[in-house]
Amino acid sequence: MGSVVWSYAPGCKMAEDKMKAAGQPDTMSGMQGCIFVLGGARSGKSRFAENLFPQWPAPWTYLATCQPHDGEMTARVAHHRARRGAGWHTVEEPLDLPAALDGADTSPVLVDCLTLWLTNLMLGEHDIAVATQALLAALRRRTGPTVLVSNEVGQGIVPDNALARRFRDEAGWLHQSVARDVARVVFVVAGLPMEMK
Repeated sequence: MGSVVWSYAPGCKMAEDKMKAAGQPDTMSGMQGCIFVLGGARSGKSRFAENLFPQWPAPWTYLATCQPHDGEMTARVAHHRARRGAGWHTVEEPLDLPAALDGADTSPVLVDCLTLWLTNLMLGEHDIAVATQALLAALRRRTGPTVLVSNEVGQGIVPDNALARRFRDEAGWLHQSVARDVARVVFVVAGLPMEMK
């Protein structure tokens, strides 16, 4: 049947056993301190990611990659901020995620989301491969926990235009690069988290 969903909730024996087995210290750092949360639109991935943070001492850093260009996106941003509540320090960084991660020092960090970051890079005609390597290097330098959120966009039909196809491909390659090295990967569907790694 299904596998048991892992959790980093305080007092969760399964989480503690997994961390001990992996040799992870109490303060997670580097790629072993990274949790990658994937899911489709309205899958519950952001809420799941946010709910991981009470196990770590506040304040927590929220690295927002969204650039609201219209009223609807502005309302979405306001909704996300209200839901997070106290304990969060928001940093808006649409492009230079590596510098923002370095600037967060030991603070637990939530990056939401990598697909919006990728969109910003593509629209600005940045080198995606170089930016991805810079992101991975910054994650390796981290001295605190990091949770990365991204949209899984490769499970639908082949897009009908070249830009959308390129975005789908770049997102897939980015996700593979991140998932390969991080400690945990969780896929969220209909609000239900499934352990992938």
